[in-house]
Amino acid sequence: MPAYLNALGLICALGHDKQTVADALFAGDTSGMRMQEGWVTGRSLTVGAVTAELPAMPAGLEQAHSRNNQLLLAAALQIETPIRAAIARYGADRVGLVLGTSTSGIDEASQSIARYVHEGALPAHYRYAEQEMVAPARFLGDWLGLLGPHYSISTACTSSARALLSALRLLTQGYCDAVICGGVDSLCRLTLNGFSALEAVAAERCNPFSANRHGINIGEGAALFLMTKEPMSKEPSGAAIALLGGGASSDAHHISAPHPEGLGAQQAMRKALNAAGLQAEDIDYLNLHGTATRHNDAMESLAVQALFPAGVPCSSSKPLTGHTLGAAGALEAAFCWLSLSEYNPYNLLPPHLWDAEPDPELPALQLVQRDTRMARARGRRLMSNSFAFGGSNISLILGEEMGEVTGDAP
Repeated sequence: MPAYLNALGLICALGHDKQTVADALFAGDTSGMRMQEGWVTGRSLTVGAVTAELPAMPAGLEQAHSRNNQLLLAAALQIETPIRAAIARYGADRVGLVLGTSTSGIDEASQSIARYVHEGALPAHYRYAEQEMVAPARFLGDWLGLLGPHYSISTACTSSARALLSALRLLTQGYCDAVICGGVDSLCRLTLNGFSALEAVAAERCNPFSANRHGINIGEGAALFLMTKEPMSKEPSGAAIALLGGGASSDAHHISAPHPEGLGAQQAMRKALNAAGLQAEDIDYLNLHGTATRHNDAMESLAVQALFPAGVPCSSSKPLTGHTLGAAGALEAAFCWLSLSEYNPYNLLPPHLWDAEPDPELPALQLVQRDTRMARARGRRLMSNSFAFGGSNISLILGEEMGEVTGDAP
């Protein structure tokens, strides 16, 4: 059963709303990726930081303050009207919330702990709860007054893609009539130093699938969808945007490295196709995980070639946003949503930005060039991949459905 993605709020290095993000995405605008100091001692790194002013915590929820929750609130405010309408229609006990994150409020917590180390006392505002992984879901659920199930998922870089699959299950199993789902992660020194210790971070803008790739850039952002069983709004084409299916696998090959042949990645993509009732040739575009690390790009190339021997237009969006970790799955699903929406009137595909020097050891992929349009204007099907430490793999398929709109569009 498809689940309808009726509304989208997002913020990332590309912009602070759907229109600015879409304009930058389809133009291949990398201006949001900037070199910064201070994250890792002795290094300047390119990061995908959000520069927009973030909203203050709502009255009564000031103790929930963290940059992570501010990013989440910025995305939620963009779709507050349809969310409130869904709550009014279905009841607060029938609306769920599932979020993916990997940082939560750990940046603020680490600053407080550093103060304790140096001064012997924690600051008065420190609260352990701000660094719990459930903190974003608790904050947003409290702000919205939700009484349905609400929780966070933390499976590294598949967290928010898994949140969308979990939301789909809440709908199909009858626990909810609507689910707010997505992900959020903020830049923090712990994350950047951790990836730096793994020698996985590039100083320059990342270069996926190139012979000259040197690793990832880290970014931050949030993306939220309102998912329902029935469409509550449609695009001007008369179609509604839906999550048609998803697949998950766990190859458990290594604590951080993926299976070298991409077996788990292939399994997740095949499961997604089966869940959506589609064949590989039905996919019009694939958003690659594309981290620009040597192991990920190698295995993903093999997996994509095995599943799409005739090729499929594909690109990695990480040179535009950085790797937003726990938010990446939802954010890149959001890029697919934008590709299908009225914010993409020319039917463009997100371009793949790199130095165009392919790695001769990797299978060649059909990487999207600037100003490339989708072959079909109707009935489009887009896939998005997310892969994580421990062999956690998720593949999602979004597409256009002609379901009947129920009630007033929120």
